[in-house]
Amino acid sequence: MLAVDIGLRRGGFALEAAFTAGRGITVLAGHSGSGKSTIAGAVAGLVRPDSGRIAVDGRTLFDSAAGTDLPAAARRMGYVLQDSLLFPHLSVRGNLTYSRRRGPLTLDRVAAILGIGALLDRRPASLSGGERQRVAIGRALLSGPSMLIMDEPLASLDTPRRTELLPFIETLRDELALPILYITHQWSEIIRLADTVVLMDGGRVAAAGPLQTVLTDPDNAGLVPDGSVLEAVPTPDIVDGLCRFETPAGPLFLPRRELGRQRMLRLFVDAHDVAVALTPPEGVSVQNVLPCTISGLAVLDESHMELRLALAGNQVIRARITRHAGEILGLRPGMAVHALVKSVSFDRRMQWRGID
Repeated sequence: MLAVDIGLRRGGFALEAAFTAGRGITVLAGHSGSGKSTIAGAVAGLVRPDSGRIAVDGRTLFDSAAGTDLPAAARRMGYVLQDSLLFPHLSVRGNLTYSRRRGPLTLDRVAAILGIGALLDRRPASLSGGERQRVAIGRALLSGPSMLIMDEPLASLDTPRRTELLPFIETLRDELALPILYITHQWSEIIRLADTVVLMDGGRVAAAGPLQTVLTDPDNAGLVPDGSVLEAVPTPDIVDGLCRFETPAGPLFLPRRELGRQRMLRLFVDAHDVAVALTPPEGVSVQNVLPCTISGLAVLDESHMELRLALAGNQVIRARITRHAGEILGLRPGMAVHALVKSVSFDRRMQWRGID
């Protein structure tokens, strides 16, 4: 567990951040200048807070009241930046072993996990951007870290290279059970990777908790995308190019994708793509109909309202509809309704998050 409760002032910038996060991937999210990298630097021992406490798995790294401030080397943090910062005169093997410490991970295993075994004798200049970042991650892993800090590691990559790297980051979570503090302002990465989201705004924690909770909390309007996530299990059933997914609320039929060995996926549902019906519709083209209960209703302006729809399995999705439609249907909290989502909606903003 990561526990942070710190205060810091530098010139005109003030940081007041307090949150806790469990195992897995904790994402620090927010706009540039919101304090994400400052928090990461404080956890790593590169930035000294004015006050507060930082602990990882019960081990105190910083405590201003007790006078504790472990040096960066003693904190054993693996740091990966958006620039891989590899030594150009060393081979991939040389870069990987440069700061290697005795630990459970061997060079061969790290190379296998990151798919860089065939690159060991090459120089950084001959690698693609994605390959260089995988080598940088491997170098951090071989330093024997207690936590991996990744500060916008995909920011300098194009979309294909970002897509290429995401499964490797998931592998670190699944196979190594290594806690990761991940910094980004890209919601596509947050939706796919996050176990815990810490949403920063102007040097303060606007929200912290599981991704679904942060996305569906009405207090976070304007800071998060207009949507929600569903976790679904793919099945081998393919019908006319659509793959059947099972969710606690019922089946979903989505465009077919190459899923590999992933057993569960996280799907983003845009609130504007969700319609509501009082009864299961007949004679319509919509393939996905999920029974649910209205758990919240908010009037947004003179024309629109938003519903929070509770599904089986403690999942929630948001629906953005017109006030006129809501009045015609007589919608109110506690009412049983059905959420309708077109399969083609997932083509536009599909985010997959593999869970092994």
